Amino acid sequence: MTVSALVARIRARRSARPRSWRARLVAAVPMVWLLVFFLAPFLFVLKIALARSRIGIPPYEPLLEWAESGLLQIRLNLANFAFLFEDPLYTSAYLSALQIAATATVICLAIGYPMAYAISKVRQPLRNMLLMLVILPFWTSFLIRVYAWIGILKNEGLLNGFLMWLGLIDHPLPLLHSAFAVQVGIVYSYLPFMILPIFAALDRMDPTLSEAAQDLGCRPFEVILKVTIPLSLPGVIAGCLLVFIPAAGEFVIPDLLGGSNVLMIGSILWNEFFLNRDWPVASAVAVMMLILLVVPLMLFQRWQERQEDRKA
Repeated sequence: MTVSALVARIRARRSARPRSWRARLVAAVPMVWLLVFFLAPFLFVLKIALARSRIGIPPYEPLLEWAESGLLQIRLNLANFAFLFEDPLYTSAYLSALQIAATATVICLAIGYPMAYAISKVRQPLRNMLLMLVILPFWTSFLIRVYAWIGILKNEGLLNGFLMWLGLIDHPLPLLHSAFAVQVGIVYSYLPFMILPIFAALDRMDPTLSEAAQDLGCRPFEVILKVTIPLSLPGVIAGCLLVFIPAAGEFVIPDLLGGSNVLMIGSILWNEFFLNRDWPVASAVAVMMLILLVVPLMLFQRWQERQEDRKA
């Protein structure tokens, strides 16, 4: 019997064994976490989205109510979801949020992949120092970092002053309160979330694969295209998700750097909840945003599983 056949038989025996209570407990921990911190809040928000708005505390009618005849009545209001498709404001906000988040994700990928690749190629202790520089912005407040960009991008800010000092412009550029400022803020804030997963994937890659490709005649650039990038795709996908999903629902950056000139779904949520006090419509906006983000991810994961099954 060969070694590979022996290893395959051992794995088959292990997979055939029933799971112990310890293994089930370990598997149950993330399920309980998702149930408590994701599913339960989502069901609560969905309940509010299906309710009718009213003036009072809470500002929505209950879904379940006992009638005078003693029967339990269920009142579901789908008009909140229909209202999102009737008003073009919400459609524009969804499209704007997805477009800004997608653009920021592409920019973060274009900047983050070369940085992660360069960090993975250096030796210790320089590698730890570079990783610390990537994580260093998290040591300060997120709000302070966003406020700092106001001082950089405003008309009397550092960037306009530097460009006027060089003689490249005669008048300050309207950088603040624009889509450009929002893109800069999102890329700056979420770039580490792109670098770290890609670095982890590159660091786990076997260096002998690149050496073998070079021995077979591949040039360095071809090695990156044919070996490095395909093997680092899990890190790229994880980084894109970590950037795109929170950027699509971002509120602080568009509010401070974009103002009223940039429309995103986070601002719409804030206005509906705290200004209009229309909790059902705001909850419907949040549920639709979750559907727009989660459903494509589930379809992509299903397609990826099918591709892996075909390869196997």
